[in-house]
Amino acid sequence: MKNQTQALEHASVRQYCKAVRVPTVGANFVALAEQAVKENHGHIRYLEELLAMECEERNRRAIDNRIRDAQLPRVKTLEEFDFAQSPQIPAAKIRELADGGYIDRSEPVVLIGECGTGKSHLATGLCVAACRQKRRARFVTAAALVNELVEAKQNNQVRRLMARWQKYDLIVIDEVGYVPLVDVGAEFLFQVISERAERAAIIVTTNLPFSEWTTVFPNPRLCKALLDRITDRAHIIETGIESYRFRRTMERRKKK
Repeated sequence: MKNQTQALEHASVRQYCKAVRVPTVGANFVALAEQAVKENHGHIRYLEELLAMECEERNRRAIDNRIRDAQLPRVKTLEEFDFAQSPQIPAAKIRELADGGYIDRSEPVVLIGECGTGKSHLATGLCVAACRQKRRARFVTAAALVNELVEAKQNNQVRRLMARWQKYDLIVIDEVGYVPLVDVGAEFLFQVISERAERAAIIVTTNLPFSEWTTVFPNPRLCKALLDRITDRAHIIETGIESYRFRRTMERRKKK
């Protein structure tokens, strides 16, 4: 009879937890109560630990949702980046950026280097760091961003799309310079970047030195204006010319 009563009580509590949307409490209140009895914790301590567990789980889910909404091609963190293999990259500077101060100050970050030197990994890691701070972030390649804006123009939705892009605390534009842009594409990219200047943070990765950006942006004046917006107050980090991925592949082959 006692077990039956207890089972009904547990079911009732779980139903209440479901109604008020505290699923972690509903899933853990029994186990935590048993632990509280064993460790001689009072009711207030038990309640505190139970609510703390609920808050921690909500925070974890919120971060997961931010990361998912950022639309990262792959989730890579700064903790996974091997700075020992890339000594030319200032690890202390990257960790400083991960704290998010540049986002608060609306400062750009530019990662310049050849393919395979870690630009996208670092940009992704900074994006994940921003999501962990519960900031709204979005990751996109330059080509995909331009294509999205061109399609919006065809549907008379450019203003609405631009307004949506400006709501993010951080935008990462990857692979600037990999694909030459026609005039309309270059103008759209300039519009996105210029509207964020001194208002919101942006990260840009590129394989081209600034002196070669005219090969991608055919209009010299537009190119100059774009560089002016990107480099103003920017954190410019060079990742080098030697491909980390290529070197890692060669090292694996030698071990075989």
